[in-house]
Amino acid sequence: MTLRADSQGVPITGMGCITAAGRTLDQNVASLFAGTRVMAPSERVRSSHPVRYPVFEVADEALPDGYATGPECLRCSGLALVAAAEAIRSAGLSATDLRRLRVGVCLGTTVGSAMNNEQFYRGFRDGERPDMAAITSFLHANPSAVVARELRLNGPCETVNNACSSGTVAIGQGAEWIRAGVCDVVLAGGTDALCRTVYNGFISLQIMDEEPVRPFDVRRCGLNLGEGAGVLVLESAASQAARGARGLGSLVGYGNASDAFHVSAPHPEGRGLRAAIETAMAQAGIAGRDLAFINAHGTGTPENDRVEGQLYPELLPGIPFLSTKGYTGHTLGASGAIEAAFTLVSLQLGKLPASIGFAEPDPAFPGRPVTAATPVTGEVAISTSLAFGGNNAAVVLAKRGCP
Repeated sequence: MTLRADSQGVPITGMGCITAAGRTLDQNVASLFAGTRVMAPSERVRSSHPVRYPVFEVADEALPDGYATGPECLRCSGLALVAAAEAIRSAGLSATDLRRLRVGVCLGTTVGSAMNNEQFYRGFRDGERPDMAAITSFLHANPSAVVARELRLNGPCETVNNACSSGTVAIGQGAEWIRAGVCDVVLAGGTDALCRTVYNGFISLQIMDEEPVRPFDVRRCGLNLGEGAGVLVLESAASQAARGARGLGSLVGYGNASDAFHVSAPHPEGRGLRAAIETAMAQAGIAGRDLAFINAHGTGTPENDRVEGQLYPELLPGIPFLSTKGYTGHTLGASGAIEAAFTLVSLQLGKLPASIGFAEPDPAFPGRPVTAATPVTGEVAISTSLAFGGNNAAVVLAKRGCP
């Protein structure tokens, strides 16, 4: 397989990840291939709902004291800082490099700590004059702004709020900054933390599973929520060469499309997802047969899985696919970034973990995820994200050695 000469692949020189499956990318990958799920009812999120739904929660000790310099860094931003710090170490970027280079930050989030001020709003509703510290903290807790402020970065700073495709969109946006010459380096990815409003909101939508999530299985009845962050270091070829930095791979294609079908459901024929995939593959200059595998969105919800389970065999016949949300839960705006990192690592390793939770095929669609650790060959893979509002995004990633 040869990538198109003008595909303008953007080098990826570092990656970082924190989820319930691990505090680092290596720990996450080890959990995936060991088939380990770390989930339980939340220790932090309380609800009056009679069912205590299991979630994938990051341990508090994974966010050490002193990870930020002020009260403006809420949990969502703290998770982003942990993943960004690992990505920077992975890329071999020094403090001097971060000051010298034009370093941008583009992170996606769904919630972004916006729902953590219940006490303030309850007091306000009841006619009290609550302390404004909670609101002040929130206004200064924009995840991208926190990362840029804490690391003293001098490039553009943007937070993408595109529901559950936010992390994938942020990576695509960061790549455009590199291609346009706006930045030498971009910290791109996503972050989200659990909170009571989101927890109760998904319960009200009746798409939470009381059992461990079962993507693509006929018995699936909903998702498990999770939290975490994933960050990729995107870098210009010139900067990478000047630093003598190793390449972990490259982003060679990106697509973003909306089908505007429904506020929370994908188009039944996956029109937006198809458009996003085709756009990403066209930018990379590849055909479906060139893909090693598909990292699917795979939430375990009835409609989402049905759409993906129908589309992939039709559009990309014979290409293996999986969902990794059985190991991390659905981390909302962070999911696309976390899964992009998993995709690139699986390309490097030449194997996929089992799509955990799947056991019984659904006769309503032909798609079947991999059920065991599976060898794969090829230079490129695609990672997809679907989101409320009909938002769809996809990135094509190439392993080291590709342009």
